[in-house]
Amino acid sequence: MSETFDSPYREYARLRAGCPVAHSDAWGGFWALFKHADVSRAASDWQTFITSQQNVVPKVAFTGRRPPLHLDPPEHTPYRRALAPLLSEKRIARLEPVIRAISRRLLGAIVARGAGDICADFSCHMPVAVFGHWMNLADPAVEELAAIGRRYNIAVQSDDVEATKRESVRLYEIARDIVVSRGVDPLPVESDAASALLAARVDGEPLPQDMIIGTIRQVLVVGLIAPSVVIGAIAVHLGRDRALQDRLRAEPGLIPAAVDEFLRLYTPYRGFARTAQCDVTFQDRTIPAGEPIALVYASANRDEDVFPEPDTFQLDRSNMSDSLAFGRGPHMCVGAALGRLELIVATEELLAAAPGFGLDGEPTQTRFPEIGALRAPIRFEVAR
Repeated sequence: MSETFDSPYREYARLRAGCPVAHSDAWGGFWALFKHADVSRAASDWQTFITSQQNVVPKVAFTGRRPPLHLDPPEHTPYRRALAPLLSEKRIARLEPVIRAISRRLLGAIVARGAGDICADFSCHMPVAVFGHWMNLADPAVEELAAIGRRYNIAVQSDDVEATKRESVRLYEIARDIVVSRGVDPLPVESDAASALLAARVDGEPLPQDMIIGTIRQVLVVGLIAPSVVIGAIAVHLGRDRALQDRLRAEPGLIPAAVDEFLRLYTPYRGFARTAQCDVTFQDRTIPAGEPIALVYASANRDEDVFPEPDTFQLDRSNMSDSLAFGRGPHMCVGAALGRLELIVATEELLAAAPGFGLDGEPTQTRFPEIGALRAPIRFEVAR
């Protein structure tokens, strides 16, 4: 039976209760952790649980190592240090007008038609355009990146290994072109990621160029896919809950808190992986050293031991800081501020685009390693 939008969460609840540490023979075999405490432990203990051997399940890295995610501390630190100032809340706040303008343009086209797929028509384009602005790319490069990013996502979701490899190579070509261009004509390091990475030094030496290219390639994919599936999931949730739509329209100041709760409910990853360097025990089960372990964040964030009534939307959760939506430890998402701002603006503009909207068909669920909406058809109400 194929997955529906809701079915994984029911399965995770069953596994948390009866098999919180599971093993699968799929994709060459892997373990999976479903409880919040276990996922948090593995994500935080980077000395025991490394990411440099395999960073996602299934393993889709075919074309080289990509910092910071493919490296462990301290090797990954110079790459994060170069990116972090460009992704700080203060710096990212400057993108708010850009995100809003792009969102209004894309959503306006859907409203004019009366209906559309929020993922295909909006959420897979908006983050690309925003990312292109953040990366200081010209418009033609942004358009090319959007097309390749969409094809890459579909290939991964379809388990099409050859297409995944082909589009990954194309993403590398874009990253390489950016790095070569900045090497010839650098931009200020406080405003350009590639220039900042090229200027970074470790013990007086520059970072290897292939690793800089890998970093840009990594940021490209994570920055494109995760926001898309979360925005799709938010649209599905709101399309099913008109009362919540109306409340958030009437009280837009609640939207940032609503986004945090949406991120808990629809955490976009179920297959981020670690590999234990020694035998480890979770819930009385021993995982041998060297075997991949999926950290199922999407299950951990619905753990009833941490979040009462975990499948319900609640604006007033007192322990939202326990959410693992952006991970834990040294690999916690460096782009969290950008991702959260994109979701807030997208939700604001989606609600402002029309007096109401509802689902216009069944949403389609993504596959590993992401979780969320791959397709989210909605129909807008006509303003009276």
